Amino acid sequence: MSVFLGVCGDEFSILRSPQSVVFRDGSWPIPGERIPDVASLTMGFSVEEDLPWPGLAVGDLFHRPQATVLVTVKGVDKLPVKGFSYPIENAVPFSLDSVANAIHSLFSEETPVVLQLAPSEERVYMVGKANAVFEDLSVTLRQLRNRLFQDNSILSSLPLNSLSRNNEVDLLFLSELQVLRDIASLLSRHKHLAKDHSPDLYSLELSGLEEVGKRYGEDSQQFKDASQILVDSLQKFADEMFNLYGGNAVVEVVAVKEFNSPLSRKTRSILQASQSNNENPYNLAYPYNYDYSVIFNIVLWMMIGLALAVIVISYNLWNMDPGYDSIIYRMTNQKIRMD
Repeated sequence: MSVFLGVCGDEFSILRSPQSVVFRDGSWPIPGERIPDVASLTMGFSVEEDLPWPGLAVGDLFHRPQATVLVTVKGVDKLPVKGFSYPIENAVPFSLDSVANAIHSLFSEETPVVLQLAPSEERVYMVGKANAVFEDLSVTLRQLRNRLFQDNSILSSLPLNSLSRNNEVDLLFLSELQVLRDIASLLSRHKHLAKDHSPDLYSLELSGLEEVGKRYGEDSQQFKDASQILVDSLQKFADEMFNLYGGNAVVEVVAVKEFNSPLSRKTRSILQASQSNNENPYNLAYPYNYDYSVIFNIVLWMMIGLALAVIVISYNLWNMDPGYDSIIYRMTNQKIRMD
């Protein structure tokens, strides 16, 4: 069985994954901030807090995916993709930095691919020995625009329909799809990266569809055509990545209409006491770090050991007979004779 993993607006849909990763069919909500933990668990990495989510079952622990691909699509509440669907609860911004750090800490001597890219924001993060393969990848807006007008770009193969080559918003949307094709093309020319023993990570953030909706409106023909083109491109990209890794890759798509604003930092004020009481009416303590029990036991038994040592040493010093010490005995006798 093979499925492709995607998330649709307030839904988390499974469309493609290897047999070693088992997802269950149901409507269990997944917290938005725990999506990186899903990626970590599917790759076999541990997480700080348990994930009590029934959608992810225990798969084959000895065969983990060789790659995880996460594509975040902004500006749409649902994409018409096939597969299992789970609602997203509290869609907040997230990153896969924890997964990237785990890969580099465990496979630093090998050639893992770690690529995190947001074309519209010109934000790119590439770390590892495999970076040289993706040096030619277009990442800036100027590079993306120039890439579209080359001979082998997607403009010559995609049905643009109501989209225009002369509109900057449309070109931004199409350039992000070009990045997807270029990643698969570069990897197909360097297949050894997909066949090594180190897992790979791809994290892409696409906001071109959101800009199309703002420019033309979500009821416009341009937005509908762009949504269909995006779904087709994502499906093709997923199939290509899945095949390049020999059916041992998980591809995830997060589609959110709008991320919820992160919690603002708390500041001290004259109303701080009343505000804190409303937020925490039961005066509960903050949750401890998961290393608390280990640190507590180390400190506890060390203090008990030191206390017992002080008691034993003090007892022996208090009851020590000076006569057993020749130096003290001689000095004491001499002092007595002199007196």
